[in-house]
Amino acid sequence: MTTKSFHMPWKTCSHRCQLALVMAGLAPEGSQFDTRQYDAKMTELLSSDGQDFFTSYDEVCESFDAMGLQENLLRGIYAYGFEKPSAIQQRGIVPFCKGLDVIQQAQSGTGKTATFCSGILQQLDYGLVQCQALVLAPTRELAQQIEKVMRALGDYLGVKVHACVGGTSVREDQRILSSGVHVVVGTPGRVFDMLRRQSLRPDYIKMFVLDEADEMLSRGFKDQIYDIFQLLPSKVQVGVFSATMPPEALEITRKFMNKPVRILVKRDELTLEGIKQFYVNVDKEEWKLETLCDLYETLAITQSVIFVNTRRKVDWLTDKMRSRDHTVSATHGDMDQNTRDIIMREFRSGSSRVLITTDLLARGIDVQQVSLVINYDLPTQPENYLHRIGRSGRFGRKGVAINFVTKEDERMLADIQRFYNVLVEELPSNVADLL
Repeated sequence: MTTKSFHMPWKTCSHRCQLALVMAGLAPEGSQFDTRQYDAKMTELLSSDGQDFFTSYDEVCESFDAMGLQENLLRGIYAYGFEKPSAIQQRGIVPFCKGLDVIQQAQSGTGKTATFCSGILQQLDYGLVQCQALVLAPTRELAQQIEKVMRALGDYLGVKVHACVGGTSVREDQRILSSGVHVVVGTPGRVFDMLRRQSLRPDYIKMFVLDEADEMLSRGFKDQIYDIFQLLPSKVQVGVFSATMPPEALEITRKFMNKPVRILVKRDELTLEGIKQFYVNVDKEEWKLETLCDLYETLAITQSVIFVNTRRKVDWLTDKMRSRDHTVSATHGDMDQNTRDIIMREFRSGSSRVLITTDLLARGIDVQQVSLVINYDLPTQPENYLHRIGRSGRFGRKGVAINFVTKEDERMLADIQRFYNVLVEELPSNVADLL
């Protein structure tokens, strides 16, 4: 395969020297993200007072067979392609199956979804066709993704799952719910609506899961989640899952959890192992497009996702790329659900190879083949970096992330490196060989 070498005449010495300082962790003054403050707040939360609240759970199961799961659930797990449980699965499935409240944190792509799906499927009473488990997620894409995993793992159990999300027919939701389901996965707005109309009956719900809890508790869903929680039976088991767990999110979970077991990866252990990370110096915003076009041949070798920070920019970049005869797909939150579904289907099937999108959809894209992520814009929050590049190299596959860095972005890149304890190096010219 021929590799393209990059002519990047815009790299000036002074800029590179400044960048080298940033790389060395000597971030410019007044860096937006305060690592010390974050860690101090975490420590305070989990200290003396936290000790009475959280309980720890240390049992590790090296294999799915050792977890005491039902035969038909094991069949589903192996049929889905899992062989050995990931770290979070080794520690997280059993306590959930035992009916304990859990707070579980692990990086994107390590199998959190399968952890709570297995825990739910193990505990359902299949003879009772009533909703017994409710899973909430921040986006429709993610809810639909969870529904797919739940269905696949529960294939031999005859589980009935329904995704309740906005942008679909309320009537159809009501019809499916009245015909009876075991599990509802949904977004807070539509789920609350269904509970309010009494189309979704809470009487038999015994498990409640919040996925991507940091998003759920920061994105204005907080009140809705409280409202939903008020309607659930008092003895409901609660599971909270997330890749990042800011202190605020942990504080809120106290309000509705009972002595939860905490399975937490410390922030500096939120590794992005297996994903090589690089930056390209683009100096000015205007030079990003040229750089992306230089890279296009490399992009199309594999499947890649390009992140930008606004919906308008998704449209702008898509037009620019297409006008230069580059084939790209695009998706963002302003598109109607149907269009988004079609685009994601094309991308999953591999008929489209380059997807341009925003953070909103970062957590709902579970495409196994993605091995290259480009941050055309750096994320505005260090936490989102993990969700974006965790799309590549899922489950220990290799992946590459390339960050376009202008002068304004240097501080953010320094924050990201400190936050994840990583070193992001300059992109070598043989990028195609890395994929």
